[in-house]
Amino acid sequence: MTGPTTTALQDFSRLADRFGRVVDRLDDADWGRASPCEGWSARDVLHHVISTQCDFLAQHGIDASPPTDVSTDVSTDVSTDPDGAWRGHDDRVRALLADPAVASLEYDGVFGRTTIGASLVTFYGFDLIVHRWDIAAAAGLDERLDGSELDMIESSADGFGEHLYDDGVCKPAVATPAGADRQTRVLARLGRRATSDIV
Repeated sequence: MTGPTTTALQDFSRLADRFGRVVDRLDDADWGRASPCEGWSARDVLHHVISTQCDFLAQHGIDASPPTDVSTDVSTDVSTDPDGAWRGHDDRVRALLADPAVASLEYDGVFGRTTIGASLVTFYGFDLIVHRWDIAAAAGLDERLDGSELDMIESSADGFGEHLYDDGVCKPAVATPAGADRQTRVLARLGRRATSDIV
């Protein structure tokens, strides 16, 4: 039977799978390349994704660090093993979301009463989509976002309101060329210029 916990795990896993496929495509040199996030390399973006999820969970008394087990080879160091660090983190978050006591844990968020599972899918899911594109763009990859992902970005941006452009969130929106596709327009709203727009 599908319930809120199962749905949260499924939705998060879908976004994390796509994020992970981009992580897998980068080589060692790619991780040091500049990303669309000013002052951040692709590696910095990955560190941000992992650390913000861990910090969020820690604020609610949930330890998201990979379990210490000498029988496993789990890296946690983004600086030396980005792919391994992501895999270890992703496995840990999925294991936490599989626990109903974690996924359904309620708290009072900025936008009202919600759950850990819902926040990981919506707020942190937004990051998984947008920063997936950022990491791909740093490596020169043409990453496409599907319609449901663009819907989610637009819905999240609407929810942020003017806070979307607070310091540390998104840069001001940029202009798009005539006839730009939806992905280009959505990214432009987040202050990102699609790779094909850069002359």
